[in-house]
Amino acid sequence: MSKLRVFVVGLGNMGLSHAQAYHSNPGFEIVGLANRSPVTLPAALQAYPRYATFEEGLAKSKPDLVSINTLTDSHAEYAIKAMEAGAHVFIEKPLAATVEDAERVVATARRLKRKLVIGYILRHHPSWMEFIRIARAFGGPYVMRMNLNQQSHAEQWATHKRLMQSTSPIVDCGVHYVDVMCQICDAKPRQVRGMGVRLSDEIAPDMYNYGHLQVTFEDGSVGWYEAAWGPMISETAFFVKDVMTPRGCVSIVMKEGAKSADMETHTKTSTIRTHWAQLDANGQYVRPDRDISMADEPGHQALCDREQAYVLKAIREDIDLSQHMADGVNSLKIVLAADRSVREGRAIDL
Repeated sequence: MSKLRVFVVGLGNMGLSHAQAYHSNPGFEIVGLANRSPVTLPAALQAYPRYATFEEGLAKSKPDLVSINTLTDSHAEYAIKAMEAGAHVFIEKPLAATVEDAERVVATARRLKRKLVIGYILRHHPSWMEFIRIARAFGGPYVMRMNLNQQSHAEQWATHKRLMQSTSPIVDCGVHYVDVMCQICDAKPRQVRGMGVRLSDEIAPDMYNYGHLQVTFEDGSVGWYEAAWGPMISETAFFVKDVMTPRGCVSIVMKEGAKSADMETHTKTSTIRTHWAQLDANGQYVRPDRDISMADEPGHQALCDREQAYVLKAIREDIDLSQHMADGVNSLKIVLAADRSVREGRAIDL
């Protein structure tokens, strides 16, 4: 079977990880790399063709797949151009900067019969799949509490400031965890509230680097998500992943000493703790808590490898991605409603 020719645009943290996934997978052949500014490539990637712009790379490399890992405000334009040129698309989250743009991308994929895979990496993580399975087994209504705060400095803070030129933390990171919430409760979101604070003079006056959203669902479930970036951000309780139900709760417990700036901590779970609420006649718990060690779970690069293996499978086996694309638009609607709530100071009905 012939290799899929892939052109990778955007070589930041995620773009480089995906490029290395294509390099190591025999089903792919990298035919071009592009980044808007100079970047130091690992030795394994240095021999591949480099292009100055997306447009040049798309025209000259003639790819079967375009991997888009750029800033959010370019996602829709690049995705549509790639599909119109005959390529399938992998696109890092979030899908687009607006719901309207996201819907245009999905409509283009459907019209041209292209595969569109959105970078929800947690969907390929065995520990997160188990976390969701346990939560769903309890049954709702659910209280879902999640955050990912990052105490960043030096180059990582510079990266976050670049991201905040177009996207707030609750939008950029929030789509992952809102997607998890939607998988758990499987109900329509009803209303979203958001609040945000600008904690740095190094970002635009209308941007905020601390954000918090609350979402209510039609089945009575509620969820909150918090995200923050910057050198001033506390590392106390920076990684909360917790679901409570009438029958018990399930939590991700991070190992002691974990640091918020370490990308591995953004996906690794360390331990999944399950607690059952049932009491006996004396008011004591019937079952002890159960801890499942996830010490052998995949790291960040291994997850990117899994995600791109799924992209290959989706294209070769013609997997129906209709629900996947709809989920991508749905989670984006929620986080963008939260961003709108922050800016307008009111709840947003969905």
